[in-house]
Amino acid sequence: MQKYEELINELAELCGIIPDYWDIFGTRHITPFETKKKILKAMRLNIESEEEIIKEINRLRIYPWNSIIEPVYIFSVNNQPVNIPLYIQLDEDRERGLSISWYYTAQNSICESISDKKPFKSKKTFEPSPGYINNCDKQWFDGKRFVKILLPVNENLDIGYYLLSVECKHPENIFPENKNKISKTSRIIITPDRCYMPQDLENTKTWGLSINLYALGSEKNWGIGDLRDLAEITSLISELKGDCVGLNPLHYIPNTIPYGISPYSPISRLFRNYLYIAVGNMPEIKESKEIQKYLKSTRYLKKIKELKESELIDYEKIVSLKKDALRKIFEYFYENHYLKCSEYALKFKEYIKNEGQQLENFALFLTLNEKFRFDFNKWPEKYKNSSNKDLELFAQKHKKEILFHEYLQWQIDRQLSEILKLTKETGMRIGLYLDLAVGSIRGGFDVWNYPDIIAENINLGAPPDDFNINGQNWGFPPLIPDGLKDSGYELFIQIIRKNMKYAGALRIDHALGLFRLFWIPEGEEARNGAYVKCYAEDLIRIIALESVLNKTIVIGEDLGTIGENARETLQKFGILSYRLFYFERKYPDPSFLEPEKYPELALCSITTHDLPTIYGWWYGKDNELKKQFNMFKDNTHMQKYIDERERDKKLMLFALKSKELLPPQFSEEAAEKIDMNFELCLSIYEFLSLTPCKLLMVSLDDIIGALNQQNLPGTIDEHPNWKQKYQISMEELRKDQRFFKLSSIFLKNQRGRIK
Repeated sequence: MQKYEELINELAELCGIIPDYWDIFGTRHITPFETKKKILKAMRLNIESEEEIIKEINRLRIYPWNSIIEPVYIFSVNNQPVNIPLYIQLDEDRERGLSISWYYTAQNSICESISDKKPFKSKKTFEPSPGYINNCDKQWFDGKRFVKILLPVNENLDIGYYLLSVECKHPENIFPENKNKISKTSRIIITPDRCYMPQDLENTKTWGLSINLYALGSEKNWGIGDLRDLAEITSLISELKGDCVGLNPLHYIPNTIPYGISPYSPISRLFRNYLYIAVGNMPEIKESKEIQKYLKSTRYLKKIKELKESELIDYEKIVSLKKDALRKIFEYFYENHYLKCSEYALKFKEYIKNEGQQLENFALFLTLNEKFRFDFNKWPEKYKNSSNKDLELFAQKHKKEILFHEYLQWQIDRQLSEILKLTKETGMRIGLYLDLAVGSIRGGFDVWNYPDIIAENINLGAPPDDFNINGQNWGFPPLIPDGLKDSGYELFIQIIRKNMKYAGALRIDHALGLFRLFWIPEGEEARNGAYVKCYAEDLIRIIALESVLNKTIVIGEDLGTIGENARETLQKFGILSYRLFYFERKYPDPSFLEPEKYPELALCSITTHDLPTIYGWWYGKDNELKKQFNMFKDNTHMQKYIDERERDKKLMLFALKSKELLPPQFSEEAAEKIDMNFELCLSIYEFLSLTPCKLLMVSLDDIIGALNQQNLPGTIDEHPNWKQKYQISMEELRKDQRFFKLSSIFLKNQRGRIK
């Protein structure tokens, strides 16, 4: 048994399972042995016997010598020309006769942004002499001699994606399966060293408004905010000289109560939630009097009125009503455009062509879901795998339904493109600031379509910290680092690209997960999880590449248990840090950090969706909720948080006073007698406007005085997570003088706004 444990520990280390970690309370946690075993099994490694473990260890130890060529290579554009290593089993008496030829092509189908460049083939042949091989690296494994040969790619490649094709020949059968030649391919990714930053933001800073799109109310929406509302609020912020509107992830979610409404637990991070479609903006409605009559019927208007007047967002009723309308609109489109190949329909067909197999698979998945419900693990066996041939027959029988789901994604795409056009026409330097969730749910499309790189029986989460003393289990599986790399990072590339398509800025939720992720075996408490390393530089370089190609600023949400040098690495690649007023202190002194000491390459704000609003923070609403839901260890623990909050209120007032920002009627000594109001809230944002941070995001919840936070981590339906509406309509927002006061403060403290 001792040897078995030693082997498991050795294999765990090779697979990036970190043996221990320190939490934010300064406590060291040793990774449990059973946790290591479960994680290794989730990575699809054979560990049932010592012999199997030894095989896995040997396989990993000799990698990449046993691979001929690795599946992907990532290089800096400033570190060229590059040499691509080949690993060939070659005995000394067989060195003569080896011939290697290769060429590479720009992968236009992978990277739309370089599609204007002509694919090229630069074929070269190389016959290494024994003298050359003598100077190569060599290794012996199991009595076999391996040689590492470097292929010189002499051209200086532009940033982008390339496919390298290599063919090795030898007169004798020296290659696997006793062949005299073998062909291999590898993806070459050439990246910039920093993410994109608009030239006119290099030496200045700006601000934007952060909203939860679903929470917006307006005269024309259906009880949930939509893309017409987003266009309206984007126009308003532009008029106020703000440069962006930040919003929750738009990913496709189940839209079911209670588990399927979090925008951070999507079915897919590649596609978007059709509930955000602004039905009234669809051109089909203007064409069809029949649809107009249907949507203006007493029955329909009554249902919309009920949804708009309900206290909370009723996702399931909105789904029923909206999908019913969208189906009728699609039927009109199908009969009057699609079958007649109108110019409008040709744009739809072009969209389908550009999206490719991935969109078709997604629409097929949704069609299957409507028949068998979530999750796909409970579907008939023949439909559980996206590559199963039985799906072809199902797809043939349900062509029109599949087309309907593709049509909905097209409509979202069209409406987002109109908002992008609006941001450019109004001179916004950033535009939409979108959000990318950490993962997608186990029963969803991403897992169904990419099963080989998804870990089994594991959930992602976070260890115990100030957010939640019990830790967090987010309920979705991680990508297996080696599996993702073996695929050439295809899924990761697609996720980043799709989410940057209409984003002037993209927030990477839990950006520390680029370095390591906290894996929790199913059935285990979060505290029994373990950190697993990721290929951080590869992932960050891909983000930098897509950032430059899509002209998208990147913000890394770097809160929580921070690993060594993580923030420094993100900064090195030009990824903005995510700094919240609540947490920026002079640790171990709890006093608030002076504005001038915030980093320049950062986004700053007061709060976020998982934290209390400034009003909720001031009145201790979050502590009340934690008490109500038994989220404190005991009364002593609870009292500690209550006392610290009273202390922090005084420290906050003192920080404002030190910058002469404290309204005259306030004093830090009387914090417990002071009510939070707009003037005090505005003073905090003015405090943040004095920082050198590139971007300041204002929470709409703070400005309108909301007491409840949008999400309380650790709860599902105990708290109205993701269902709360703003208590002010879009029409009222346009007239609200608080926003004009906000704008004047930022304009005063900006270092010049360049149009």
